[in-house]
Amino acid sequence: MTIETDAVIIGAGPCGLFQVFELGLLDIHAHVIETLPKPGGQCAELYPSKPIYDIPAYPTIGAQELIDRLMEQIAPFNPTFHFDQQVDVVQKQADGRFYLHTTAGQEFLTRSVIIAGGVGSFAPVKLKIPGVEERVGHDIFYSIKDPEVHAGKDIVILGGGDSALDWALDMQPRANSVLLIHRSEKFKASPASVSQMRKLCDDYEMQFLTGNITRLITEASADSSALKAVEVTGGDGVARKVELDHLLVFFGLSPKLGPIADWGLDLKKNQIRVDTEKFQSSEPGLYAVGDINWYPGKKKLILSGFHEAALAAFAIKEQLNPGQKVHLQYTTTSPVMHERLGVDDPFAEETEAA
Repeated sequence: MTIETDAVIIGAGPCGLFQVFELGLLDIHAHVIETLPKPGGQCAELYPSKPIYDIPAYPTIGAQELIDRLMEQIAPFNPTFHFDQQVDVVQKQADGRFYLHTTAGQEFLTRSVIIAGGVGSFAPVKLKIPGVEERVGHDIFYSIKDPEVHAGKDIVILGGGDSALDWALDMQPRANSVLLIHRSEKFKASPASVSQMRKLCDDYEMQFLTGNITRLITEASADSSALKAVEVTGGDGVARKVELDHLLVFFGLSPKLGPIADWGLDLKKNQIRVDTEKFQSSEPGLYAVGDINWYPGKKKLILSGFHEAALAAFAIKEQLNPGQKVHLQYTTTSPVMHERLGVDDPFAEETEAA
């Protein structure tokens, strides 16, 4: 059955979830389509325990906790989620609506579409040496979903970006030992993280080694084999044997737009060009928020995506109600906002007392 609605959000990461909230404040119900089996996007799938430090009012908050809080925040608006499916067709109709079809066979007719798909479909950049693939999930990992799995282990972490450094610092007090391996002394991670890593190395609390892993060393048993060590070849050409329990690979993500690339939108590399008033794409009625969009000065930050979602919601409200001015109402004082949020008027008792 075709679902007819006013708004469909593609992507249930933090920006997609906050888009639900901003639309809900304006009395617009949203359907949300997500390729993963649950909300959260990269936050929930790749680094649920990773601390985030730049969410307003939270000095620090875990990535999964942020998703949980957002889900709690949007609960009053009862969005409809469609998990485990990807939008594979988007077509503009003669009446101005969009026809959407998903890989699960679900069809939509919607007056607006908001793409909040992060970097699109993504996959970790793989470690390309023999024997890796059959070990993924056993003693080789491309993401950390439960840090306790690696607690008390001798772990080796590969990579020089934020994920590699963040997890090396996070796992250092949990693991028996942590060795970070990167191909050079140059990092793409934040300078503060690099400095903290080097201090831990100076204090002999973790180790750092330049080079590349060139071979896995396993030990066979009666019914299986275990990863016992890796061979690391340095820039000097010397191969060193490093013993370990778990190998954690953080070479970054390989972003792919997937079907979005075929929707006829104006793109800049793998991002959708938008304006900074409505965050509308080159196709009227189709918006993009979060890491998937591009405009001059764009910064790939969650808090930037929250701002974009707010302005996109007001633009969508105007699109759905042409000729009607959309008034800004503050959630602190507006009875209409309180009713939509399902909260009591905090000033009601004061007014009655007066």
